[in-house]
Amino acid sequence: MAEKYQMYIDGEWCESSTGETFEVVSPVTGEVIGIMPKASEEDVERAIKAAHREKENYKFLSDEERGALCVRIAEELEKEAEPFAKDLVMEQGKSYYQEGYGEIIESAENLRNAREDLFRMPGEVLYSKINGRKIFVKREPAGVYASICPWNFPLVMPAEHFAPCFAAGNTLVFKPASYTPISGFNFAKAIERAGVPKGVFNLVYGPGPSVGMQMVKHPLVNGIAFTGEDKTGIEIQNNAGLKQTLMEMGGTGPEIVRPDADLKAAAEGAAYGAWMNAGQVCCSTQRILVHKDVKEEFTKYLLDTLNDVKLGNPMDKDVTMGPMNNEPTIQKVELHIAEALEKGAKLLAGGKRASGFPTDKYFEPTILTDVVPGMMVHDLETFGPVLPIIEFSDDEEALKIANSTKLGLQMSLYTSSLKWAYWYQERLRTGNLCVNESAGFWEPHQPFGGCPGTETGHGSIGGRYTIEEVTFRKTITVNFNNCY
Repeated sequence: MAEKYQMYIDGEWCESSTGETFEVVSPVTGEVIGIMPKASEEDVERAIKAAHREKENYKFLSDEERGALCVRIAEELEKEAEPFAKDLVMEQGKSYYQEGYGEIIESAENLRNAREDLFRMPGEVLYSKINGRKIFVKREPAGVYASICPWNFPLVMPAEHFAPCFAAGNTLVFKPASYTPISGFNFAKAIERAGVPKGVFNLVYGPGPSVGMQMVKHPLVNGIAFTGEDKTGIEIQNNAGLKQTLMEMGGTGPEIVRPDADLKAAAEGAAYGAWMNAGQVCCSTQRILVHKDVKEEFTKYLLDTLNDVKLGNPMDKDVTMGPMNNEPTIQKVELHIAEALEKGAKLLAGGKRASGFPTDKYFEPTILTDVVPGMMVHDLETFGPVLPIIEFSDDEEALKIANSTKLGLQMSLYTSSLKWAYWYQERLRTGNLCVNESAGFWEPHQPFGGCPGTETGHGSIGGRYTIEEVTFRKTITVNFNNCY
């Protein structure tokens, strides 16, 4: 029988005020694994008001108290790492041993880092042109933050919001994705056990268009942290008004393979970025741009990487790829593949749902060649285990193709030439570039985010850079001539 879960509002576990619920169905087994309360407008209002009431009290805890709180949450996550990881795998689909357990540990790392980052935040003293004055610049918390997170990383992406918000002194209202709310519940349990003051953290469940948008538009919400699809992010931004926003959205950033690259390493880097979490990653390898002179050899190495992919039950030790998470995403993947083939692309491997599993959400790792701009699999975010190969003749053409997308969140370049590495990093329109490294690379302390002129978002997720995003700069001028 499926377990029933609760929301966490103003320090209390509760049901929906209307009694409405929704089901969480596992992509692994097809079984209903959770019954969640669906938040009403009244529930969301109560959560926001609790966070608003407590924002001044929490702000005035010492930096050490807030930092210690982050560490205690990390410890509570680690204590329950195995059951939390199992819940995450069953509702999301990723491999327990390859990714699921590590997501819990990385979430704890984000929280520990936040304490250290807080004490290393720079301040400034500016000199005045008038004798006896000094100008001080400091960071202060924005107030109430709404956190809206996707289903592909249901614990680490909330951690990327929570850690800097808690450290900096913000209060929170969190809405997890409806496909993966159990991980949000588990995070809330860890937060409660760590002794977070009543009202500082609040958890509500429900659809983005109703629950999420109420949070976005609410006058008592001071800032919004969103990670997810570009279309949703644009809608949030259009409704946020003058609120602070931290937006990390989709990507189709390519891996560019020059003729002087280590082709085997480039193929392995592309495969890592494509097969990780079944390709359901904003910085996955969603396009490979390969020079025509090395395309054949590179493709051979790429096909060899399929020997290391084991599709199956994500709780099995030898499985590297579990099912995709949800039907709309799989249908989009199928549409992109079908359209590419119709327009002249060729299928080298995969291309369809795998049979013989408990659900139809297990998808074969797929490689396409002869892909060109104008195909959806090139122009749009496919968000599945699909690797399209695009041929280029020279570096100017590669640059033009790479920059043709509005979703250049993170790109990758393989070359043995420092000259060409420098040339590309000056010209690629992307927030992040990995040289001789997979496009799927990131570490918790580095800034990660989009760039102007794209639809990849703005602001930086990662380390002290996110603390800067969820605070504001306050300037204090002191006339010491009038002081005793």
